[in-house]
Amino acid sequence: MENDMSSGRVQPSSQSQNRRRKTTIVIVGPTASGKTALSLLLARRLKAEIISADSRQIYRHLTIGTAKPSEAERREITHHFVDILDPRREYNAGEFGTGSRMVWEDIQKRGKTVIVVGGSGLYVKALVDGFFGGPGKDPEIRDRLEHELEQVGIDGLLKKLAAVDPSSSKNMSAEPKARRIMRALEVYYSTGKPLSVHLSEQEHRSLTDFIMVAPLWERLSLYKHIDDRVGAMMKSGLLDEVRWLKSEGYPSSLNALNTVGYRELFEHLDGKTTLEEAVDLIKMNSRRFAKRQMTWFRRDERVHWIPVRSEVDIEKMAEKVLDIS
Repeated sequence: MENDMSSGRVQPSSQSQNRRRKTTIVIVGPTASGKTALSLLLARRLKAEIISADSRQIYRHLTIGTAKPSEAERREITHHFVDILDPRREYNAGEFGTGSRMVWEDIQKRGKTVIVVGGSGLYVKALVDGFFGGPGKDPEIRDRLEHELEQVGIDGLLKKLAAVDPSSSKNMSAEPKARRIMRALEVYYSTGKPLSVHLSEQEHRSLTDFIMVAPLWERLSLYKHIDDRVGAMMKSGLLDEVRWLKSEGYPSSLNALNTVGYRELFEHLDGKTTLEEAVDLIKMNSRRFAKRQMTWFRRDERVHWIPVRSEVDIEKMAEKVLDIS
């Protein structure tokens, strides 16, 4: 032990501090690829705690459609950031990054292994690399931007952003999204400094010791797995779950409910589609979502993609993860 003469406290040596730091396992990948099953297998082997990096599992009442681990599994293994917010509560990756870093530090200090699991790319990035959350929403600025969007459209907003923050504008021009553009403008109007400058000034603190893994499915096999899971969700009562949310006064306009599975069944309950059409849409939109997730995570060269062909291979994958961790 090393003596801290200035405070009179005995500090642990750097060697003992490093011993307490265990490798963090980050499991990413597309929906229905077996991330949860893999996380549970590894958590049992390592006596680990799990941090969910899923932007929808964080909400209460969204259970079947988000494929949450069961209550029994959560009693067996400690899960963080599951079932903690009401769907009316606005939440973002910046808040998650701050909160999850604190939880990660606490688990590490207790000498336990952390497993991060989730398909929400920004949430994973917020925890692993740090993420600029920016100032809170300013109602006046947001109202003004909403009005400007109605007046000049998304291209007009993009031009406004280009005038004050060319770097952010360039990053958004390939696939402009009003929400992201308005947020970048809001950061500028609130702080007087472009979002790109905030990001460049941010102290990026990647987790010091982690591995990032993802199950790699053949595309058609993954799509079949997605279709099968949607069918299983319907049999488990997903329609009743959505019907309950509607009866409790949760509007489909909530960001939490702008989610594959919930969005389509709300439209069905509103009489816009038949149930069969809604289920087909859930399957199609889930496949599209999986494709977008694959695109996101393939950009990260740190991800170890491990081929799997069936649920049985998830157990073999767990062994491979243990070998490289």
